[in-house]
Amino acid sequence: MPRELDLGAALTALAHPSRRQVVVDLAHDADDRERACGSFDLPVSKATKTHHFKVLREAGLVTQRDHGNGSTLTLRRAEIDRDLPGLLGLLLTEDATQTSADD
Repeated sequence: MPRELDLGAALTALAHPSRRQVVVDLAHDADDRERACGSFDLPVSKATKTHHFKVLREAGLVTQRDHGNGSTLTLRRAEIDRDLPGLLGLLLTEDATQTSADD
């Protein structure tokens, strides 16, 4: 059985806006397709992106697969919904509110 997600670890990982944005971007894809790590538009260096992906992975929010010289992320939606129900909905609502405020 997959490990249960820890609320504290998830909230700590999501406390940083760049990591929260990665999860929101992944959550917008209802099909939960893999997404290339290089495709995330974060205003940080490649090394910092790598660090953010590691924090999200260690918190159990995403899985990461290496593909030669690249890698992909996938949201662990089923596990998040099972162990932290409502979390993704809150993140998507926050994103929609911020997006509409920016318009």
